[in-house]
Amino acid sequence: MTTLFDPVTCGALALNNRVVMAPLTRNRAPDAIPTPLMATYYTQRATAGLIISEATAITQQGQGYADVPGLYGTEQLDGWKKVTHAVHQAGGKIVVQLWHVGRVSHTSLQPNFEAPVAPSAIRANTKTVLIKDGVAGFVDTSTPRALTLEEIPGIVRDYAHAARHAIDAGFDGVEIHAANGYLIDQFLKTGSNQRTDDYGGSITNRARFLLEVTRAVVDAIGADRTGIRLSPVTPANDVTDAHPQALFEHVVRHLGPMKLAYLHVIEGATGGERVLADRPFDYAALKAAYNKAGGHGAWMVNNGYTLELAQHALAEGADLVAFGRPFIANPDLVDRLRVGGPFNTVERATLYGGGEHGYTDYPTL
Repeated sequence: MTTLFDPVTCGALALNNRVVMAPLTRNRAPDAIPTPLMATYYTQRATAGLIISEATAITQQGQGYADVPGLYGTEQLDGWKKVTHAVHQAGGKIVVQLWHVGRVSHTSLQPNFEAPVAPSAIRANTKTVLIKDGVAGFVDTSTPRALTLEEIPGIVRDYAHAARHAIDAGFDGVEIHAANGYLIDQFLKTGSNQRTDDYGGSITNRARFLLEVTRAVVDAIGADRTGIRLSPVTPANDVTDAHPQALFEHVVRHLGPMKLAYLHVIEGATGGERVLADRPFDYAALKAAYNKAGGHGAWMVNNGYTLELAQHALAEGADLVAFGRPFIANPDLVDRLRVGGPFNTVERATLYGGGEHGYTDYPTL
């Protein structure tokens, strides 16, 4: 029987085990530049089969939170090179999550204090994080403006440029962030996309941006170094869709032939309930649609997984299991899972912003 601790190959990624560190925003990159402390943080967790970095903005326009890293400036790339080198020296594998937040932003974070961009000019009823006098605080997002048809190809190119930068910075690959109510997810879902052009209306049109971005990234760095993250029914950042099953089966049927390294699927509400009574979803049918379309990339599951749930998921056909907050408080999570615990508790007050406390000082076994 396959276990969490068995090796697996996903495209160009040869992993020592099937435990994945999920992307976790920690707001410790002032001026969007990765720091030596971040290198320490990720290196401590390098026993994961795969580390997916915290979400990383592809451009300043893609920034939505204070002190999150970018992948578009020389200093940022130099900072990431130190992180990837340290992880590789420790025997780990790391990919970067490519991020454009779309409407989940604030004018103070945008170029020239402009409005954030989105498929449609609909404000997200959610919060973002700003830092004032060294203290992180939650504020309402700003009202976005709708992207013009002429602007969209430029953002697609931004994803491709960022993917190339990632490889140059030493990452083993990239994960396209198409989940959790950020820009790609905003295009996908009816609650945030009211366009009447080629990028709105039908499922085919609403999925167009995701597929264009994915093809551009694959063309830039290869399908075997490309993964994608999806969240069919999460309410994160105020997103909803009228028919998520049909939408996401359409998406995976088109992703299947692309031969991606992996698909990363958030089940239920991100960081919350795994089953939502008002948003039923058949994940087995989603996986079947992907496989039928020729998709053989690793299937990664995520959301609230315990050791027992993870082993059950592998028995049911999953290839990888992503763990989020458990990795924050347990840098040696793989070892702790192997022996059944004990597990440290997350200190919530230090999740967003700060220094080494609550970041690199959690004890190991």
